[in-house]
Amino acid sequence: MAPTLDAMAAEARACTRCTDLPLGPRPVLRVSATARLLIVGQAPGTKVHASGVPWDDASGDRLRQWLGMDRATFYDAARIAIIPTGLCYPGRLPNGGDAPPRAGCAAHWHPRLVPLLAGLRLTLLIGSYAQDFALGRGAMTERVRDFRAFLPARFPLPHPSWRTVGWEKRCPWFAAEVLPALRVAVADAFA
Repeated sequence: MAPTLDAMAAEARACTRCTDLPLGPRPVLRVSATARLLIVGQAPGTKVHASGVPWDDASGDRLRQWLGMDRATFYDAARIAIIPTGLCYPGRLPNGGDAPPRAGCAAHWHPRLVPLLAGLRLTLLIGSYAQDFALGRGAMTERVRDFRAFLPARFPLPHPSWRTVGWEKRCPWFAAEVLPALRVAVADAFA
């Protein structure tokens, strides 16, 4: 008998494959068979690791702003699934940034979880790690600029961290063209 989404999500939440992580394993994800939108980001940061709530940080605030979405809608698991590329906080790099998602995490969990999201209509690929996993290696800026080539199933976006502020200033087309189209694509997924 094939596993149910609830059973597979419980298995993912109990995962201890990466016991060597600096803060230990604590998978953070939200899924529902009725979700129309899947958000695939990088990996939880320290605040999300502590709260257990995906995108519960400044990057999440910025992402919700880009989406034109309030917190209640964003966290409605019946409408929105959230499965990062790495389910657990990966630690820090020597330069102070977050380490990349643990290799193999997405390859292990995404094929088990995503096919069970029966209502899925649109996947947001947020940041280069999510895009590289789903689309193969490539340049994030070019993918975001060429977002129409990935529709209607996928929509590539930069990561909404504070580091993206400078990128947005260098890429004014993002606010002018991409964000309005993003909001339309999300509305279409929910329609």
